[in-house]
Amino acid sequence: MGCLLKQGGGLYARMRIGAVLLAAGQGSRLGNQPKALLELQGVPLINRHLIALSGAGVDEVVVVTGFYHEQVEPLVEQFPVQIVRNLNPGAGQPSSVRLGIETLGDKFDAVIMVLCDQPLVSANDITTLIAAFKKRLFGEIVIPQVNGTRGNPIVLSGAAIAQILAEDQNMYCRKFIDEHPEQVSYFESDNQHYVTDIDTQADIEKFEQNTGWTLTLPDQNPIADSALTPKSVVSSEPAYLALRRRHAVT
Repeated sequence: MGCLLKQGGGLYARMRIGAVLLAAGQGSRLGNQPKALLELQGVPLINRHLIALSGAGVDEVVVVTGFYHEQVEPLVEQFPVQIVRNLNPGAGQPSSVRLGIETLGDKFDAVIMVLCDQPLVSANDITTLIAAFKKRLFGEIVIPQVNGTRGNPIVLSGAAIAQILAEDQNMYCRKFIDEHPEQVSYFESDNQHYVTDIDTQADIEKFEQNTGWTLTLPDQNPIADSALTPKSVVSSEPAYLALRRRHAVT
C-alpha cells in the first residue's frame, strides 16, 4: 500500500501484512445508506480506514465494493490499493469476504479483515492488534474481545488464509472460525474502538452521545469535490498523503 510506517526492530521479525476492507454492504438497517460514506470530522469512513491501515504499516489492501460502488470507488481510487467489485453483493458479507481473500491471496504472514462501519478504529488500534498477533501463544487467528464481546478487526495468519482458500466457495472467515475454535486466540482489551460499529440510526445517536462527534449520512452531506481531489494538494503529492496530513487518525 506504499505504507508510511513499518513495524521494524524489537524482538519480532518484520511481517508481511495484507488487509481486506469490506465496503460492499447495502446498509439496509440504516435505511439503505452506504455506511462506507458516513462522514466523521469531514472524512468518509472508508478513507479513515485506508489512512489507518497505511499508518499501521500494512503492505497491501484489497477493498471490496458492491452496493454503491459508483460512490465508493472514486474515493478509494486515490489510494494505492486494489479494488475488487462484488457483482452479487446481495449474497451477503461472506461472499465479499471470500472475494477479498481470494484477491489478496495467501502470500502474507497475516491478513487483517476490516469492516468499513467502525468509525473509531485507528492506526494505533491496528498496530496493537498486529502486536497481539505476533505475541499470541497459540492459534492462527486473533480476535479482540472487550468485556466478553467479540470485536473487529480480526487478524488471520497466512496459514489460516491458505486453509480457507483450499476449501470450496462456501468457506469464509466466520465459518472457519466457528468450525475451528481451537485456532482462535482472544486479545482481551478495554478499548471500545473494537466494538463500536454503526448499523442503525440508533447506533449513530448512541455514538454521538458517547463521543460528542457527529456522523453525517451521505444524503445529508454529499461528498464534496474537495474530498475526492483536495484542492490544497500539490500535484506531485498523492491524495491519500494529503488526507492523512489534514485529517490525522489518532
